[in-house]
Amino acid sequence: MQIELPEISPQELKQKLESDTSVLLLDVREQTEYDIVHLEGARLIPLNTLPHHVDSLPSDQEIVVYCHHGQRSLYATAYLQQNGFSDVKNLIGGIDQWAAEIDSTLPRY
Repeated sequence: MQIELPEISPQELKQKLESDTSVLLLDVREQTEYDIVHLEGARLIPLNTLPHHVDSLPSDQEIVVYCHHGQRSLYATAYLQQNGFSDVKNLIGGIDQWAAEIDSTLPRY
């Protein structure tokens, strides 16, 4: 049975960021990708290092996870849910879709 993971669209996230500053943006790409482009205020924890950093994440705060196109962040969202994070969402389409729909000034790769 497949578990439905909570997702958030770029539009929904934009509205949330404009109204609510308590969202933690978690970027699970690699440092080189983060250096090219990232969402302002995002915390970088590459997916393969996430298990080592899970204890440093706030379990009482909403977390929106993103990557390039949304695949790695889907794994990260599932992992965090399995580790007791109840308010975690995957950004649909990743930073690429964010750049396409929300902020066209961001570089795309």
